[in-house]
Amino acid sequence: MMDKNKIIVFDTTLRDGEQSPGCSMNTEEKIKIALQLEKLGVDVIEAGFAAASPGDFDAVSRIAEIIKNSSICSLARAIDNDIKQAGLAVRHAQKHRIHTFIATSPIHMKYKLKMSEEEVIKRAIHAVEYAKTFVDDVEFSLEDAGRSEISFMKEVMDAVIGAGARTINLPDTVGYRLPTELGAMVKELSAFAGDRAIISVHNHNDLGLATANTLAAVLNGARQIEVTINGLGERAGNSALEEAVMAIKTRKDAFGDLYTTINTPEIYATSRLVATVTGVEPQQNKAIVGKNAFSHESGIHQDGVLKHQETYEIMKPEDVGVFKESTLILGKHSGRAAFRDKIIHLGFDKVSDEELNAAFEKFKNLADKKKDVTDDDIRMLITDESLNQDKTYELIGLQISDCTAGVPTAAVAIKYKDEIIKDAAIGDGTMDAIFKTIDRLTGYTGELKDYKVTSVTEGKDALAKVTTRVSFDQTSPSFVGHGLSIDTMLATAKAYLGALNSYLSQKERLSKNSEHQI
Repeated sequence: MMDKNKIIVFDTTLRDGEQSPGCSMNTEEKIKIALQLEKLGVDVIEAGFAAASPGDFDAVSRIAEIIKNSSICSLARAIDNDIKQAGLAVRHAQKHRIHTFIATSPIHMKYKLKMSEEEVIKRAIHAVEYAKTFVDDVEFSLEDAGRSEISFMKEVMDAVIGAGARTINLPDTVGYRLPTELGAMVKELSAFAGDRAIISVHNHNDLGLATANTLAAVLNGARQIEVTINGLGERAGNSALEEAVMAIKTRKDAFGDLYTTINTPEIYATSRLVATVTGVEPQQNKAIVGKNAFSHESGIHQDGVLKHQETYEIMKPEDVGVFKESTLILGKHSGRAAFRDKIIHLGFDKVSDEELNAAFEKFKNLADKKKDVTDDDIRMLITDESLNQDKTYELIGLQISDCTAGVPTAAVAIKYKDEIIKDAAIGDGTMDAIFKTIDRLTGYTGELKDYKVTSVTEGKDALAKVTTRVSFDQTSPSFVGHGLSIDTMLATAKAYLGALNSYLSQKERLSKNSEHQI
């Protein structure tokens, strides 16, 4: 029997979040995030849109095989092939769902679908019935519900519930509604559905109201929220998981017995992983997970917090996984056991021995160059190692020359199949020279789409985190590479090679699996 007080958390970071410009991920990166979402306690993971591409199908099916505790879902239009691909992709999951949809607003039906109301209802019924041949758990979305007519939505809901849909999603697809309007819509449709189906909401942030609308929906009967980590998503993004979950947890006076089963101390680690993988950092003043979310610069605020935390903090930082530096300080004389204890304290309890050893060597090298190795430094070392497991090409050495009166030159040494290969090239700048040298050594020419450099911590000796997005051919999406070093140019070379390794890994896997695609 359904617990009417539980709010089901449906995370769509790997599907809608990935549709945010510049946020595409490869399969291995999606698996890393899916494992962390499982650790976070997400009820349903929308792992992708299986019919969109062979890469999407591969990612959804592999996640379905690996994840044990969360239900794995694939999106599908109300089209037979979409539904079939979704069903095949999630078939090995211990718990699985197909999420199919069709637009129900007058503007979408007239201009996009060019279908009548009767045709939309007929297509919706068939989609749910066909999805039921693959899975028991079918969710149906009335796309652009925020601009649909209540009377017609009731007709569609009746039809798809009768066909076997367990969850009815009401997306505010273009972020149009105000909280009072959306709350009233959800209240009426929730009462109409009764115990026949769970009402879900998926709110976009075009007017900055996504989380407010999500919470208004919960207060008016919605029992599933569709959210993303850091609020990623198309255009202005979606309702942020961390905001909606912490609002429900913090404001018990408003939400009463309503609750989620999210393991909130994992929120910060999840946010950092998603930011690292996508290269999209939350703004500094982002609620819950932003760099300044628990910082107090004003003297009045600092004084108040020191006297009593609740004067200016409505939740504890540790409730979302933001911990103060631990008392165990690591330095260049620290051993492997102390390092392992540290990373377990930081939440990395599933690191393989290979990842641990590689990260420990990086830590020792860093400790020789940096006076204070912080928790954020170590957290980034571990994350960087786990995201750079594909090492077809590995950077061994880099030497650059960029004299004011000279020509920018880069000499690069790379390990490939147990062989060290070396070359040098000139460029229009130091970074261009590095990329051209790597291109010559590997035989692949990359086109840089995006380049970002941020510091992991503060100070002149801070680790530089470089994120590149590079395209290597016209038929594949661009790939993200990650590089970490005190030397920004060294981090740049690592990031460029990381993007190439990601491309080659995905290309090889899809080639091997091509015969299984339908």
